[in-house]
Amino acid sequence: MKNAKLYETHVYTKNLEEAISFYQKLDLELAYVINERRVAFFWLGDSAIKEQMLGIWEVPVEKFRPSHFAFYVNKEELINVPSFLNEKGIEISPSFGLDTSEPIVHSWMPSASYYFEDTDGNSLEYITVLDGKSKPEVGAVHLSKWEALTKQSV
Repeated sequence: MKNAKLYETHVYTKNLEEAISFYQKLDLELAYVINERRVAFFWLGDSAIKEQMLGIWEVPVEKFRPSHFAFYVNKEELINVPSFLNEKGIEISPSFGLDTSEPIVHSWMPSASYYFEDTDGNSLEYITVLDGKSKPEVGAVHLSKWEALTKQSV
């Protein structure tokens, strides 16, 4: 169904307690832990609404495979991501050949992002969708370059 929304996603961890600690540092609300199954569930957003959930499953090292997912934030929140992550002791990851000095724009959408990793090396992202038309020919650029390019074409 085209209008379906993603309700939950799951990622693997090699150590459930470390993963719980990490995701709590991101201010996610721990919803439930099933120790016998080695899984923890977190609410994303307002837990009273129960619109989105993240599951973290502990697996043996040989079954672990890293994955990727993104948290949506508005543009103002995205600008604050570096200080938020820095306060938590979490480093932003360089991506697409660009440094971490500012958000990276995926011009085909367009969207702006910061990437980082959890304690297992899962690739995480804070992302916001930008106004305006896509420009796939531009590729990945820093936000300041994107803003300069979009001002030129107005």
